[in-house]
Amino acid sequence: MLQATQPAAGATHSLLTDFDLYLFNEGTHVRIYDKLGAHVVTVDGTSGVVFGVWAPNADAVSVVGDFNEWDPDATPLKSRQSSGIWEGFVPGLGHGALYKYSIKPRFSAHRIDKADPLGFAAELRPRTASVVWDLSKYQWADHGWISRRGGAQAFDAPISMYEVHLGSWKRVPDTNGFLTYVDLGHQLADYCQMMGYTHVELLPISEHPFDPSWGYQTVGYYAPTSRFGSPDDFRAFVDILHQAGIGVLLDWVPAHFPRDAHGLANFDGTALYEHADPRQGEHPDWGTKVFNYGRNEVRSFLISNAVYWVEQFHIDGLRVDAVASMLYLDYSREPGQWVPNQYGGRENLEAISFLQRMNEVVHTECPGVLTVAEESTAWPQVTRPPYMGGLGFSLKWNMGWMHDTLEYISTEPVHRRWHHNVLTFSLLYAFHENFVLPFSHDEVVHGKASMLNKIPGDAWQKFATLRLLYAYMFGHPGKKLLFMGLDFGQGDEWSEARSVDWHLLQYPLQSGLQRCVADLHRVYRSQPSLHEVDFHWEGFQWLESHDNENSVFAFMRRARDPNDVLAVVLNFTPVPRYEYHVGVPTGGPWRELMNTDSSLYAGGNIGNGGEVWARDEAWSGQPHSLTLTVPPLAAVYLKPG
Repeated sequence: MLQATQPAAGATHSLLTDFDLYLFNEGTHVRIYDKLGAHVVTVDGTSGVVFGVWAPNADAVSVVGDFNEWDPDATPLKSRQSSGIWEGFVPGLGHGALYKYSIKPRFSAHRIDKADPLGFAAELRPRTASVVWDLSKYQWADHGWISRRGGAQAFDAPISMYEVHLGSWKRVPDTNGFLTYVDLGHQLADYCQMMGYTHVELLPISEHPFDPSWGYQTVGYYAPTSRFGSPDDFRAFVDILHQAGIGVLLDWVPAHFPRDAHGLANFDGTALYEHADPRQGEHPDWGTKVFNYGRNEVRSFLISNAVYWVEQFHIDGLRVDAVASMLYLDYSREPGQWVPNQYGGRENLEAISFLQRMNEVVHTECPGVLTVAEESTAWPQVTRPPYMGGLGFSLKWNMGWMHDTLEYISTEPVHRRWHHNVLTFSLLYAFHENFVLPFSHDEVVHGKASMLNKIPGDAWQKFATLRLLYAYMFGHPGKKLLFMGLDFGQGDEWSEARSVDWHLLQYPLQSGLQRCVADLHRVYRSQPSLHEVDFHWEGFQWLESHDNENSVFAFMRRARDPNDVLAVVLNFTPVPRYEYHVGVPTGGPWRELMNTDSSLYAGGNIGNGGEVWARDEAWSGQPHSLTLTVPPLAAVYLKPG
């Protein structure tokens, strides 16, 4: 419970100092959530709630709720003069109270009711009131994870993210209702530990009114959705995963917001959070509003929001959605539908500055936390620091690798010889950024087909190719991300309206694929060569990149210790390759750490008997060579020793 400061001039029981107002209006306040919104306080022995909201173009603002029968005249707030902030103290009010702001715009005779932009909790949709929530009550038990988080999220650490939509990962079987945050936390922790994932990455959980938006049309930027419980229940969810050694990343959406009447749009009767000009303030693809990144108070709102999730909910990283739509003024717009920048260009200079500042603040205020860009173009230096001209993100989704890889595996095996360079191309730019290799929700919805059904052939060939595909991903430089259902080969496209098809695990091909992914995680996490040097050429070397006739690829991964190596051999045809020669740097025995054709995974069990000896015969520039049996549609991992 907070202790209010002495009242400022014209205000009663204010939490805002003059310095807070200065920072907020300057765009540099990084914790405005400590001051605005609804805070339970005690003033001179009287408990109540201090409210604060930014509405500079309002003639009057009041708080309405059950406590005053939603009467807009009952509880007026006072203006803090030129700051644009209205505030007031309501004695006797407390934790759990419902409220909204009733705003009388300066340019309209009609009042509008708005949810709190900084409300910490919200009513369950379709109701739209904010809920007073005292964030001081929860007691964390994840100190061990927090103390080692920096090392667990370092660039040389194994990072494999399990992308999850909480509303459809699992449902209550009999009713198709939602599970709670706490139930989801326990079950996800168990699943990630079984499979070997290091992190869960959640599709947006900030409050949103429309289920099929998957959370990407956010109304309550500071409120975990009430679909699965309270803010403290979500904290418990994070706590449970942390105590199991699993990090939690959050999908964060500063690119746009919806038009819902109770939300940010036209908040005080004017374009406050968005641009007034529709060529700048409206997103043509999604029918949403675009934030005005050049407005100082909007920058304070958004940057504080990033810090809020990390500090108040112990989130370990933010995956920033739709960064490309922020960077380009002409994104999805035709000539005449966008406004050039001051130099006549298409780059959104205000958004660039905002992203740089956001990353600087998060990495300074919250060391060890990741920021991840979903950026789908070739914008340079996304993962380089702002002082070098970069955007400052920790990691970037490698969308080019994802598109090329899916194009390649969608090709009939007999034709893959003509598309060999589609798979090798990624190594021309693999170290330009700190990349994540993503197979995400976006690839298995809206008619794109499930991962399984992108692949030609019969059921056996489809599952063999998936095992091969994931082995290729785990061998390729970059951190990893898999969407739920992909790790056991769900056949249908993902739907947010029902659970993942867990019943398919009763079948050998699905359970075999799941076992294969778990073993890939085991090898990935145990072998430094597969994760220590992900972002530099020293960690990768081609052993065979030109054998398009056989559609075979081979490469070597290397740890910081140059003698710690692992060879990856991939056969993208349904024909086994016998007596296949691969050059290697050392002689003697090479152990078969992984063979995706193993009968353990419902494969054909073709391989090398667990070990093969390297001959003292040079091959392809290497001093030694292996003579291998490379199974059909399969990958083999080999390690000397």
